[in-house]
Amino acid sequence: MNFLRLVFAVVLPPVAVFMTSGVSSALLVSILLTLVGWVPGIIHAIWYIQKTDQRRGAY
Repeated sequence: MNFLRLVFAVVLPPVAVFMTSGVSSALLVSILLTLVGWVPGIIHAIWYIQKTDQRRGAY
């Protein structure tokens, strides 16, 4: 997980998810969770970025 996506995951979670996967169902989930509460949006964004990076072998 690079630093820029981590910053966006805390400040604007849907932007971080968009930077990771583009327009997808994960983006919609991130938007909904951010609207419900900021913290669930942050948790989802960080979790999604880490899982995607692991699948791509970024570590």
